[in-house]
Amino acid sequence: MANLNKVFLMGNLTRDPQLSYLPSQTAVVELGLAVNRRWNGQDGQPREETTFVDIVAYGRQAETISKYLKKGRPFFVEGRLKLDQWEAQDGTKRSKMRVILEGFQFIDSRPAGGSQQIDGDAAMDEISAPESRPAPRAYGRPAPAGGPAAGSRQAPPDDEPPPIREDDIPF
Repeated sequence: MANLNKVFLMGNLTRDPQLSYLPSQTAVVELGLAVNRRWNGQDGQPREETTFVDIVAYGRQAETISKYLKKGRPFFVEGRLKLDQWEAQDGTKRSKMRVILEGFQFIDSRPAGGSQQIDGDAAMDEISAPESRPAPRAYGRPAPAGGPAAGSRQAPPDDEPPPIREDDIPF
């Protein structure tokens, strides 16, 4: 029987990442993510719900997240679900679903070329146009084989077909 446990989430951090270390000196960071869903109800009125997700990251990823992210920042997460179960001091059984982070991307909301540090609690009023944003930085997954080499031509935007050269025609 085939199995798949993969989660993709994008939202805003609900608290500053909390970095700690295991006895093996492996870095661990715990963070919260708020993911919003908007839709129109049957009565035509706009509705919104927010889901709060606990996320755990380990190793170098944990250190990077702790260093660069603050409460309120947008964040893209790739991971897997894990159910933690334990018995509380009063004898009741408890459980909690978490996402174990496997990869992530910073969703940059700073203006292009700006080395300006954005405080996670500050309102992020200025959002740059997509064409002026730097490319998202991906962490946790190796670059695909045969990816673009240094110095290669950049692909045109999706809304514009690439120019056809005589060399491209197969006949």
